[in-house]
Amino acid sequence: MEQRMEQSLSVLIVLVLVWSCRGWEAPDFCHQQQCPQYQTALWFCFVQGFEERLYVATDWITTKVDSPEDSDVMAAYSRLKHYCQRQKEAGNEIPTNTWPALITVSEGENGPDLSMSWFVPPGTTKPENTDPSVTVQSRPEATVYVRIFAGTPSISSGETNAKMLQEALDKAGKTFDPHTYTGAGYDSYLSITHHNEIWIYPA
Repeated sequence: MEQRMEQSLSVLIVLVLVWSCRGWEAPDFCHQQQCPQYQTALWFCFVQGFEERLYVATDWITTKVDSPEDSDVMAAYSRLKHYCQRQKEAGNEIPTNTWPALITVSEGENGPDLSMSWFVPPGTTKPENTDPSVTVQSRPEATVYVRIFAGTPSISSGETNAKMLQEALDKAGKTFDPHTYTGAGYDSYLSITHHNEIWIYPA
């Protein structure tokens, strides 16, 4: 019995070291572009059907998506693109070759509230925000539960995979915010292959 306890303790120590001491290497799905740095608790990925990641503090530019319709999603994309262009013209360049692009969905009184966010790399000078339709957000270090899926991304596929992730989290005994989830995309919409993720935050 004592030997088993020692073996279990050794395994736990190894897992903690994997979490805390593993150096950062951007995954292949970032396509050698800048993306948020995180560490993964590796044992969750295969055992429980999701990853548990610890993200460093990050910055994002965010705009509202008026509805799940493709035209409104593209309008939000254009707002962020034009915002970055205007900032570049003013001498405050915000890199646009970053991943992921996020769509966050929250339950609202009149249906879902949606927003789109682009990652702003560390070291980027934060501009004075003169556009009321775009906000510059600073997010603190946070744990995120992640489900990975393939296929051309859409609002409906995001909703389906969010439900699957919630079921996996329930089964694993995790507490989480059931009213909000985020879809993360790492590829152009016209790409042949897609790496998509659903993010849900602990409650």
